[in-house]
Formats: sequence, C-alpha cells, structure tokens
Amino acid sequence: MDGDTLVDTLTENRATELDRLGSEKALVASTAARLDRASVLAAATAAERRAAETFERWAADESTDAARAAFERVAARERDHAERVAELLDDPEADPDPDPDDLHAHLRDLDSTPERVAAGLVARPLVSERSLLQVVNFFVNEADEAAADVVRDLRAETRALVDDGAALLDDCCGDDDWDRALDAADRTVAVAYAEYEERLEAMGVDPKPVC
Repeated sequence: MDGDTLVDTLTENRATELDRLGSEKALVASTAARLDRASVLAAATAAERRAAETFERWAADESTDAARAAFERVAARERDHAERVAELLDDPEADPDPDPDDLHAHLRDLDSTPERVAAGLVARPLVSERSLLQVVNFFVNEADEAAADVVRDLRAETRALVDDGAALLDDCCGDDDWDRALDAADRTVAVAYAEYEERLEAMGVDPKPVC
C-alpha cells in the first residue's frame, strides 16, 4: 500500500458516511439547529481551535522529525483559520481551546506516528472539508460573498492536507504500519459520523438523506 491507495481505500470504504457528513444537515448537527450567522461562525471557529490544539499536542511529543514539523505547520494553519473565521464574528468567542468533541478526543488518544498522520492529515480533513462546504453554502445563500470566500480558502487549504498526509505516510510507514494507519483513518471517519448521527437523532432529525 501507499499513501494515495490509503486515501482511495478510505474514501471508498466510507463513501456513505463522508457523503452524509457533507450534506446540508452538517450545519444542523454542528450548530444544534441554530442556523444563524453567529452560530455557524462560532461552530466553525471552535472546530478550527480544537484542531489546532490537537496538532499542538501531537507536535509536543512526536519523535519523528518530519511528522513533528508537519504537525507544527498544521497547528499554526488551524490557528490562522480560527482567527480568520473569528474575524467575521461580531462578538468572537473568548475561549481559545474549546473542549474536544468526540472526533478530537479520539484523535488525541492516538500515539503512533502512522495512526496520527492517517487520522489527522487524511481522515480529519476529508471530514472537515465537507463540513466547510456547507458553511460556504450558508454564506452564499445569505448573499455574503466575502464570508463565503474566506471559508472557500479555508476549505481549499484543508483539502490540500489530504495530499500532504498521503505523502507523509509514504515516508513514515513501514510495511507493517499500513493496516494500522488505514484502521486509524477508518475509525476517525466512523467517530465523526457517529457524533453527527447522535446529534441529529437527539433533535429528532433523520441523519439519512431524504429520497
């Protein structure tokens, strides 16, 4: 296996979950159905801050130089993302590091380099870029092209992490690491989807698409 094959395998195996995580119900789940500008931006800011905290923690105890450097770069980028989104808020949330959701609690429990790279730099951005698409759509519908453009840039940068993650996996995975890496990535999408599903069902919303 190589990094590109892992990405292809993950997206094929979890196609249904990824599609639903990118549906219009994603905002309903992340905002507890508060579909107003402030709530959408606050949820997006919190997501970026959680990600930054996760990568900062990984960088602090990562023994592989290439992975540590990647985690530091991503942490800085996620901080920048959070600031760019928060600037769109009239009253930015003061808490710089929200408590982890299920996704980031899961990620922070990972301790091997191949697992972290596959989960954090492949699976997480595959989930996040789909969620960000719905934030873009929200602002397009609100006729706020300036905000939509900000989030479009964030989404493009997030999606680019998948290629970076695939390349880093090629460098850090030995023959015996690929199955563990793929399993970590697969579980990451599963955790994100389970949380999405649980939040919607708690509000009486069917997570499945309406046919």
